[in-house]
Amino acid sequence: MKNNVERKLLAALTAAVSVWILSGSLYAHHSAAIYDIAHPITLKGTVTKFAFTNPHMQVHFKVKDEQGNVEQWIVQSAPPQRLYRAGWNAKSLKPGDEITVTGAPAKDGSKIMNNRKLVGPKGKVLLEGAD
Repeated sequence: MKNNVERKLLAALTAAVSVWILSGSLYAHHSAAIYDIAHPITLKGTVTKFAFTNPHMQVHFKVKDEQGNVEQWIVQSAPPQRLYRAGWNAKSLKPGDEITVTGAPAKDGSKIMNNRKLVGPKGKVLLEGAD
């Protein structure tokens, strides 16, 4: 009997430790540490792709820099189910739409940012976070 209790206790302890380890990686996924939240930027550009998919909505868009060179950017926002409640859907943006995006750029200089405010066609505003 003692052996059976020890096995159950070991199984429960193993399960608890596994959940604890996995929860750390899930929390890290939602970290905003890659973004320079102290220095938000605003970009105006043209949508090249709109991915209304999990885990985060993404808008790929092109922007002209100060010298007139075209840069490709990606802005991420919340998951689709949260955006549905804000009135957005898979047809809210399409390639060619003009947008203005305000958010925090990546600290490493890559052309990716989180969304704090996205103004789409006809002035439709999406206020969200990238979590």
